[in-house]
Amino acid sequence: MEWAWLIPVFCFAAAPLIVVFGERLPGKGAILSILAIGGGFVVFWVVLTAFLGASPASEINGTADCFTSEFTESLTCVYEHSWFHAADLELVWGIIIDPLTLVMLGLVTFVALMVQVYSLGYMKGDPNFGWYFAVHSLFAAAMLTLVLADNFLLLYVAWELVGICSYLLIGFWHERPSAREAAKKAFIVTRIGDVGLLIGILLLWREVGSFSMSEAFEAASTGAMSEGVTTAAAILLLLGAMGKSAQVPFHVWLPDAMEGPTPVSALIHAATMVVAGVYLVARAFPIFSAYDADPLVVVVIVGLVTALMASTIALVATDLKRILAYSTISHLGLMMLSLGAFGYTAAIFHLLAHGFAKALLFLGAGSVLHSTEEQDIQRMGGLRKVMPLTALVFSIGAISLGGIPILSGFWSKDEILAAVNDHRNVAFIVFALLTALMSALYMARAMFIAFYGQLREGMEQVHDAPWLMAVPMALLAVLAIGFGFLSFNWPGDYDGIGSFVSFGERHGFSFTWWLGILSAVMAVGSFLFAWQVYLKGRISLDNAKATFAPILKVVENKYYFDEVYQWVIDRVVLVFSRIIAWFDRAVVNDIGVNTPANSVRRLGYTLRLHVTGHVYSYTLAMVLGFVGLGIFWWFRST
Repeated sequence: MEWAWLIPVFCFAAAPLIVVFGERLPGKGAILSILAIGGGFVVFWVVLTAFLGASPASEINGTADCFTSEFTESLTCVYEHSWFHAADLELVWGIIIDPLTLVMLGLVTFVALMVQVYSLGYMKGDPNFGWYFAVHSLFAAAMLTLVLADNFLLLYVAWELVGICSYLLIGFWHERPSAREAAKKAFIVTRIGDVGLLIGILLLWREVGSFSMSEAFEAASTGAMSEGVTTAAAILLLLGAMGKSAQVPFHVWLPDAMEGPTPVSALIHAATMVVAGVYLVARAFPIFSAYDADPLVVVVIVGLVTALMASTIALVATDLKRILAYSTISHLGLMMLSLGAFGYTAAIFHLLAHGFAKALLFLGAGSVLHSTEEQDIQRMGGLRKVMPLTALVFSIGAISLGGIPILSGFWSKDEILAAVNDHRNVAFIVFALLTALMSALYMARAMFIAFYGQLREGMEQVHDAPWLMAVPMALLAVLAIGFGFLSFNWPGDYDGIGSFVSFGERHGFSFTWWLGILSAVMAVGSFLFAWQVYLKGRISLDNAKATFAPILKVVENKYYFDEVYQWVIDRVVLVFSRIIAWFDRAVVNDIGVNTPANSVRRLGYTLRLHVTGHVYSYTLAMVLGFVGLGIFWWFRST
């Protein structure tokens, strides 16, 4: 297990090598990048095998502190290396190996590998081909480091590096003004949340005296850290998670991030960047659940509001990639909702199932864009006839995320619904079911309009994905279909995913029949309804659109979040900035800085007048001084 540190190191090493020697390497460095993440995927399996065969009593080279976690009841191994000392504070680089780390390592390495192989075909011919793969390697390395970090300082370093890489990849085609603006928007919006995360980390350090996660969790659970401080720290950590995971009101950057290459969108939405926030809340769950778990109330509300709002926008969006983007926001909201309802296992299970399906959907959308150069679903139709493979895999991803049995999305969604039903009041389960219903509707809408029905005129020459793009999609499709079966108990010690990834007491497979049947009926009904509306035309939505036109306008304009933010920037931020600029120029510079300098300069000009260079002037001054002293002496003596 001590080899786990190699997983990000491979990618960290590949990035600078590609930048420096890319033109001389095979595939301009793309092959090196793929080998690096492929090597990380192989090491992941080595680490997983060792973990499954280990126990707290195992002797693991004597370099790790292995124990059974009181929070997860699972084996946890921590490997630390001293970095330096600052007074009484020792800073260390450390990694943690536990079930949460392992499932995240598997997701990141596999999806990143699939995306990079797919990119060989998608990005072929791009003038910055090598740079693309260099940043890809750095992105994967940063996310893997974030997942492995056993202390908040290392996590924050990786957290910021993830943000930088997303900025570079979203703005990859920086010659486009829209790409530049999207990259800046993503960087600035997420930075707001990152400030909260940094303050939360510093607050924990002040209270605990260490950046160690284990020590912070113990202090929160044992009462060594007060309830007020624990709650404040949890809320501050949540701010960072909300920024990265695009939770309302920080969600506005993610749809615009579609300006980057589509494989980048697949990686960001499925395995890096946006899942970092959910991972952070899960990793710091002992802090969120300490005392009366008040911070989880905030988490559940944020998650529910995000899931509902994003679902409604996805229902009316027409850009295929933006539909998928709002789908991601909605499902991230469901994950937060699950964590807020103590559904730790359900949230992580859905994070994995969603990751495989969403990567598949984005790669399918990329195949469409690569062939048709079109993103508006209203200009598509009947693509199944010319892109059968892409249509098949996209449909699998859509059906999975839509919650149709027996694909993986159905099982993970059912776990979330069960957690919400068990731990929150009836309002939450009602709105969660409504979100699940809308999730099925917008996925069915996108799938039927784009791929089924009559082939649009001008689409006859469209071709399907080449094999370099098809193979990754096929492998992801297999997981979108079958990954959900990990929820079941198997022969042997495995008793469902809750027996591997859990918080608190481990639990085996369970199925809430009424919820499962209800959600399945809703999902199937949604797809049938969409089929009747968008393919058969037997149901018209014109009357509904006319009746709810004012509400529809608000939703189509994304609840005016961007307009409100722009108004605040123009009328508040920039006005306040101008006031500060005036104060800085007129008061600080002109009065505080320039006035003393000007006074000294004027005094110097005055004093230098006696330096004339004429002997008679100096003689006159001496005589006048002598006379003056004489008069002064005479007055004193009399």
